[in-house]
Amino acid sequence: MKKSELVDKISQSAKINKTQANEALNAAVEAIKKALKKDTERVTLPGFGTFSTVKRKARTGRNPRTGQEIKIPAMRVPKFTPGKAFKAAIK
Repeated sequence: MKKSELVDKISQSAKINKTQANEALNAAVEAIKKALKKDTERVTLPGFGTFSTVKRKARTGRNPRTGQEIKIPAMRVPKFTPGKAFKAAIK
């Protein structure tokens, strides 16, 4: 499903126009991004799941084109853990 299809579903379900649905979706995504920028912040949506961040250690990798070793720096990456109800709905 693409973003435009999701916006269509939201507008039909909430009985709002597509512009409002798109703005609502963008606002929700931006709010999640801002919350995850903080180290300790998590975003929990009951029945859906939890957005959080995890720290990856620095490591060495290889450039697949040249085979040369490169250093990959430590970084924080986003993580999503689905909730129990969400998992059950997918089965």
